Amino acid sequence: MEDRVTAPSKRTFKYVNEHSALPWILLIILSFIWGSSFILIKKGLEAFSPYQVGTIRVTFAFLILLPIAVKYLKKVFKEYWKKILALGFLSNFIPAILFSVAETGLSSSLTGVLNSLTPIMTMIMGLLIFSVKIKKLQILGIAVGFAGSILITLVGEKGDIGSFNFYTIYVIIATVCYGIGANLVKSYLSHINSVILTSLTMIGIGPIALGYLLTTDFFTKLTYVDGAWESLGFIFLLGAVGTAGALILYNRLIQLTTAIAASSVTYLIPIIAVIWGIIDGENFFLLHFAGMILIISGVYITNKFR
Repeated sequence: MEDRVTAPSKRTFKYVNEHSALPWILLIILSFIWGSSFILIKKGLEAFSPYQVGTIRVTFAFLILLPIAVKYLKKVFKEYWKKILALGFLSNFIPAILFSVAETGLSSSLTGVLNSLTPIMTMIMGLLIFSVKIKKLQILGIAVGFAGSILITLVGEKGDIGSFNFYTIYVIIATVCYGIGANLVKSYLSHINSVILTSLTMIGIGPIALGYLLTTDFFTKLTYVDGAWESLGFIFLLGAVGTAGALILYNRLIQLTTAIAASSVTYLIPIIAVIWGIIDGENFFLLHFAGMILIISGVYITNKFR
């Protein structure tokens, strides 16, 4: 998530072979994977609690990336373990829990839309914690993005303006965590390969997630709850493909193009999330769409004038 903070430019997809379709294919696949993560959380919640969904997700990602992490444990983790551990909680463990809790009171499509606040939160956290300077027009972008998020939180069950949806706060806090994590990477860990870095973040949080999971009724649900194995399969896709696999594809996309080009995924994720939500029977009203446009516009403005 931490690399998805810049907007696409006119020279976005300039790569060695001008006629290669691979970067576009990777971008579409990556957008589909990350955009589908919210509906996978929803399916996981059909059998497991929010905390179980979050910790199962982290556990699967931890096990998938463990061989890479072990290889670089002494070389990298030993020197940067405090920052890597902090990054693990900020960019993986805490958001995994918060998104799961949020979807107990918020549709998967709206959760995906609100997740697009991440680039804006990255900029705000950079200003407040890491002394990163921002421009006046970026402040406008932040205001526009927040206006969109406020609009979404106030849309009622019938598509009109209703009461505030408290569950949106969980998503906003998750994007704040992503924002701090992104600045942490940029300031202290940007020289470490993203695949290696992500695998090492799992070393610290994976055992904690697994330990918590073993204290719950996880195995009891697998035995007695109908559909539990199916839900587990969805969470496996979320952890193994949505975290481990997607990162490898994202890293490859950056290698083929640029970080700016790869960041185009920011604008496609909410679209995929909304499509999945509609397919699954979720309501998505005109005011929701207006809020999504405001958020994406705010992200574009803040990034355009970096």
